Amino acid sequence: MAGPEAGVSTVAVIGLGTMGAGIAAVLARSGMTVRGCDVSAGAIEATRLKLPAIAGVLDDLGVPAKGSATDVVLTDTLEDAVADADLVIENVPEELDLKRAVLDSIAGHVSETCILASDTSGIPISRLQEGLPSPGRVVGMHWSNPPHIIPVVEVVAGDETSVDTVEWMMASVRRLNLIPVRVKRDVPGFVENRILYAVMREALDLVERGVVDAEDLDTCVSWGIGYKLAVVGPMSLLDMAGLDIYGSVAGYLNRDLCSRGDVSPWAEEKIASGRLGLKTGEGIYAYHQDEAASLGAARARRLVAVRRALDASGEGEP
Repeated sequence: MAGPEAGVSTVAVIGLGTMGAGIAAVLARSGMTVRGCDVSAGAIEATRLKLPAIAGVLDDLGVPAKGSATDVVLTDTLEDAVADADLVIENVPEELDLKRAVLDSIAGHVSETCILASDTSGIPISRLQEGLPSPGRVVGMHWSNPPHIIPVVEVVAGDETSVDTVEWMMASVRRLNLIPVRVKRDVPGFVENRILYAVMREALDLVERGVVDAEDLDTCVSWGIGYKLAVVGPMSLLDMAGLDIYGSVAGYLNRDLCSRGDVSPWAEEKIASGRLGLKTGEGIYAYHQDEAASLGAARARRLVAVRRALDASGEGEP
């Protein structure tokens, strides 16, 4: 395998779904040859339609353009997508058996020096690399949604991932003008999603118990801790507030926080009835038929503004 100083020239994104278009656009913008693959004609067409808008967002962010964000070859044939690739990013749905089958198929069509990365949201990389040839080149590359705006990428080593592979991936993420985070232990959910799902668990519990309405909870988090955490991370926040204060409050509050190990019944009831959120027109909130696109665009504009502010102030990195 090439050392960490070697760049990527050809990359394939396998599984376009929610994040595939954004990932592919970022890679193409950096000057790489990019191919996107999905078995769904609908997903391919959706990606084709999304790419120009994503390119506009990258323009707004001032991302250096070594290539065109829309210059992505789209195909439904895995073998064509991965031909001569230096890096393949697996981005199929969060099912262990499916991901392992796809990675095994990819491994059969690429060289042993090609890096195999998974954008899994939380399946341990060690589980994904089991039984694959050259498992040392398998690594987690967890992007955050939307991937063309959020600059953090978690780099996760499985039990058999080589140090060279991790260093190569860390360097590759930096070359994309993104921020790599090295996850030192391959725990389910890695870091970002473990924190996020702890917040989601408490948030759902508070709403379900009638402590606060959903809208007020969102306001409290967005304009309270969310606003603060964008500038001061949790570890720095502990120091800022004082560990003695944390110890006093945590001494009684931790015992009362939600610690359930299953999914909130309130959320489960909505899932069972098909109320899944924006994609179905109703979830926790109800949405008008044409609201999804306008909400997505509005939220993208706000995220771009926040990232610009953090970049300008030097607060984007800890």
